[in-house]
Amino acid sequence: MKNNITVTFFSNFLLHHQTPFCEAMIKRLGDGFRFVATEPTPDERLNMGYRDYSDVSYVVYSYKDDEQYKEALRLGSESDVVIIGSAPDVFIEKRLKQNKLTFRYHERFFKEGRWRILDPRVITAHYKQHFRYRNKNLYMLCASAYTAPDCRFIFSYPNKTYKWGYFPEISLSDYNDIESIKSKNKKVKILWVSRFIKLKHPEEVIALAEKLKLNNYDFLIEMVGVGELREHYERIVKEKNLTDQIKFSGPFPPDEVLEIMKAADIFIFTSDKNEGWGAVLNESMSAGCAVVANKEIGSVPYLINHGENGLIYSKKDKNSLYENVHLLMDNKDLRTRIQKNAYSTIKTVWNANVAADRLLRLIECINNGTETPYSTGPCSKD
Repeated sequence: MKNNITVTFFSNFLLHHQTPFCEAMIKRLGDGFRFVATEPTPDERLNMGYRDYSDVSYVVYSYKDDEQYKEALRLGSESDVVIIGSAPDVFIEKRLKQNKLTFRYHERFFKEGRWRILDPRVITAHYKQHFRYRNKNLYMLCASAYTAPDCRFIFSYPNKTYKWGYFPEISLSDYNDIESIKSKNKKVKILWVSRFIKLKHPEEVIALAEKLKLNNYDFLIEMVGVGELREHYERIVKEKNLTDQIKFSGPFPPDEVLEIMKAADIFIFTSDKNEGWGAVLNESMSAGCAVVANKEIGSVPYLINHGENGLIYSKKDKNSLYENVHLLMDNKDLRTRIQKNAYSTIKTVWNANVAADRLLRLIECINNGTETPYSTGPCSKD
């Protein structure tokens, strides 16, 4: 049964990280849901194997022509609810003044450090976007576990920050099927999926391989992705005689990456605090991987309960990544338990269908002046 409200989601462009949520909202709202893309999808993303979503029926492309731009302005003004991520505030200026229900959708504010607030341009921008309407019908959907603390730091969104994130395409396989695929591995398969750029820290993967090889572990690390530094790291792997331990592959479209994840025992996520959310965490957990991830990544504190459905390491301790990985390699029972719990976390809580249901319930609660009924997961208070 369709809900009788209209919801519009504004962002720069549509990616597979957002389409499952959009499609879940379409199932619940029908024509009452629209996505507004304010920019074309960058070639860089398309070259990584991402799909071109330039012809999706529920999308308004505000950058294409004057008619669609005016429609985007209308939706921003007239929709019952608006969610706005990386998109210009021109689309919501009128509704903010009219005090209509609006959600901002944001990763952490201060990736470079909170000292940035000392820059007059930064404080002016935060005042305009996050502070001046702090007591209005404006709420924050946190696409990082570090967004809410940043909001509190600048005294914005008082008691109005909710856990959210990205809800990408996930494995739809039965866990028994995934377990069967992993059981065929003759050695421990470790997977890393990312772009070869500085903030992703591929060098940590090579350092890990060196330590594992030194301690006589039988393993294979697959590094999937493209990027300006890939050739550089391929040379380093050859120089360190690690070609039997590290394999480079990709790029692949998202559905093929999920298949690779299903065959992996361990997934390592080495990005630093500049990783806003990190959708590969949702994806790898849904594929039953035992994840070892840096605690600074935005999704990690939301999705991982250390020792239960994943392991969290600290970059401040140079041995932390290795210690957590070799713990999983030494203890198959622990690895198996974490794999199963990771799968369950995504299948039962952190997925697009649950997020859509919870958001619609949260909208009802806000309109009725009541608190969210959720204590954990999407739409719980942060």
